[in-house]
Amino acid sequence: MRVKVDQEKCHGHNRCVALAPDVFDVDDDGLAVVMLDSIPAEQEKKVHRAELACPERAITIEE
Repeated sequence: MRVKVDQEKCHGHNRCVALAPDVFDVDDDGLAVVMLDSIPAEQEKKVHRAELACPERAITIEE
């Protein structure tokens, strides 16, 4: 699984960071970024929750 954050859509709510802190982080502008190229299986459920929690729908998951 791979995941991306669309920086154009992200408004910095950072719910993804709260839900999956091992996958997402915050950049200098307060926007979410993905820290991993490939998501480990044990993090997949958290990433799906983060995708659903994003109010801007800025997270895209590629399986």
